[in-house]
Amino acid sequence: MSNEKLIEEIERLKEKRNAIILAHNYQPGEIQDIADHLGDSLGLSRKASKTDADVIIFCGVQFMAETAAILSPDKTVLLPDVKAGCPMADMLTAGKLRDLKKKHPDAVTVAYVNTNAEVKAEVDICCTSSNAVRVVESLKDAPEIIFVPDKYLADYVSKKTNKKLIAWNGFCPSHVKIRPEDILRQKRLHPGAEVMIHPECIPEVIELADDVLSTEGMCKYVKKSRASELIVGTEAGLLYRLRKENPERRFYPASTSAICPTMKIITLKKVLWSLQEMKYAVKVPDDIRIRAEMAVNRMLK
Repeated sequence: MSNEKLIEEIERLKEKRNAIILAHNYQPGEIQDIADHLGDSLGLSRKASKTDADVIIFCGVQFMAETAAILSPDKTVLLPDVKAGCPMADMLTAGKLRDLKKKHPDAVTVAYVNTNAEVKAEVDICCTSSNAVRVVESLKDAPEIIFVPDKYLADYVSKKTNKKLIAWNGFCPSHVKIRPEDILRQKRLHPGAEVMIHPECIPEVIELADDVLSTEGMCKYVKKSRASELIVGTEAGLLYRLRKENPERRFYPASTSAICPTMKIITLKKVLWSLQEMKYAVKVPDDIRIRAEMAVNRMLK
């Protein structure tokens, strides 16, 4: 079946099921093109909580679909490929977090949204890369702050807020592939280009940035910037959206190695199959969901 036929059938079933497609900025271009809403974790979390659709097809990874299910327990949330996981999220379990909290009983616990539902249920508040600084700044009276699971986002937030954070030793395997020498090489090749870096990158890379932004922040930054060329320090999937929305600009990946394999496994055929068979449904048990929802809602506020 051609892509055109696949898309026609997806649209037909979407209408039949009263479904919407949410796609993360790192998804393949063909998936971005069929999305009803495209964005970062925070933006898609908000869309999931406000939609009137009965079915949410979440083209992203497991923790994102779980977040949608946490916020919309009355809706059916489908992840087109059950293998679409997040290596960073898998670096921390609820049990390990409980052990860390026992060592710091007075600490407020902040979890990056890139965590599994069981971890979210153990924390006081969630954050995304776009609001992590604001979330930590809001904890003025906290004697200690635990920040999980990304040690590099924790380092960035700590420097921006002047707060010492107790960080978990997690990281994004895709973003750590971006090295300082990659940025310097691209700057030599494109001396007039501005540099946008994601805060999941290592500190030495962040120091070379003109601005440090979430993926959605990067899309907004480009609209305001006068630069005709930009170096993009995040997962390479974002460049598809940037180029499509800004055809007059030139975008260069900081590193062609910065690719998340699990973000690339969802295809048009899998989206269609998901709608046909109503799989794979992502459900969060109520005892976990209710506690996790409190932390996610604090983030959304």
